[in-house]
Amino acid sequence: MDENLVSKTEFKAKALEFFRQIEASGESVIVTDHGKPVLEVRPYRSVERSPLELLRGSVVRYDNPTDPVADGDWEAAQ
Repeated sequence: MDENLVSKTEFKAKALEFFRQIEASGESVIVTDHGKPVLEVRPYRSVERSPLELLRGSVVRYDNPTDPVADGDWEAAQ
């Protein structure tokens, strides 16, 4: 992971080189300030999914939504 760490000063001097490296390898580069990570530069990844695909698995299925609720399941009304 250390090879992906670069100081702000070095990044500023060689920004275009780092951009080309990131594009070619697909790996991110962590920019540090006084040895502490402050930025991550990574390739852009487009998320092209349909709205239905985004919602898939997020909706609970109700087989009989008009059936009465059992007494034990209705604690919120008390």
